[in-house]
Amino acid sequence: MKPLKVTSNFEVYDAVEELPETIQDLMKEAVLARDNAYAPYSRFKVGAALVLDNQEVVTGSNQENASYPSGLCAERTAIYYAGARYPKSQIKNIAISAKSMKHKVDAPVPPCGACRQALVEYEVKQKAEIAVYFMGESGKVMKANSIKDLLPLIFDNSAL
Repeated sequence: MKPLKVTSNFEVYDAVEELPETIQDLMKEAVLARDNAYAPYSRFKVGAALVLDNQEVVTGSNQENASYPSGLCAERTAIYYAGARYPKSQIKNIAISAKSMKHKVDAPVPPCGACRQALVEYEVKQKAEIAVYFMGESGKVMKANSIKDLLPLIFDNSAL
């Protein structure tokens, strides 16, 4: 047996105002999208905004329905729309903001496993990393330079 050590690196910002201005603007778009989420069941709203290499900004919010769990997360809403609307463009950055309608969320909230898998699929497809910025409704913001920092042992088409 040989041990395998997996490490990830993140940048942590104390507030949105510490981010580069273009990322601050992207996070503002994620917050606007978050506030439009339809989350009557979980009472947990998430917004995502991504910017493409053609400078288009695409947003998404989580959308739930009574037939749990057939709703869709904010990140995948945005990713899949970008893939359908701009199939030749690359995703450069994604900003994510989450808010509970039950309590204050001031710690960074990373994407769920399904969204990590969707993001890694696009990184593999475009052969370029996607920077992931994530936060709660306030407080610290974390940055991963690649989704592979959040999902280090990826499952991709090479296994098929």
